[in-house]
Amino acid sequence: MSTPPLPDVPASPEVIDIERALTRITYLSTRARQHDRLMALAEVPLDRAAVALLRQIADSEPLRPGELANRLGVEASHVTRTVQQLQKSGYVTRVPDPRDRRAQRIELTETGRQAIDRIRDAGARGMQLALAEWSPDELRRLATLFHRMVDDFLAHAIDDDADQQPPEPSGTA
Repeated sequence: MSTPPLPDVPASPEVIDIERALTRITYLSTRARQHDRLMALAEVPLDRAAVALLRQIADSEPLRPGELANRLGVEASHVTRTVQQLQKSGYVTRVPDPRDRRAQRIELTETGRQAIDRIRDAGARGMQLALAEWSPDELRRLATLFHRMVDDFLAHAIDDDADQQPPEPSGTA
């Protein structure tokens, strides 16, 4: 399936500004030093690929490795290698797929759940520090607008797997 062309309408200055801000925050949040700092605070010795996989598993029901690869936008071989490392370290386990006993799905172990909880807590504390000067009302508005933006992005995303559901928001709105 080919990607349809974008509409031939120029982006507004506000949208250009938002795109630039998102690019900056994405860059800042994915830097290796930032990741290393977060892992040190969370006391979880995992690389970025492993953390992305754990987050995806935590945000969904147990999934087959191929489904995880699709959701993360990576090759299945990357997921297979990362799952093997995470399984060896005790963060995930393989369970039979109830729809097809020959297939397996990946789920978090208790160690994996604790690791994700620590990673999310360390990330939230860092964000709290960065946004300490914001009022509760500003934070609520930002959260509401972020959720709306994500919902709109998902509604306009081209998805090869139409029945794939995004993870539910984690109680913020």
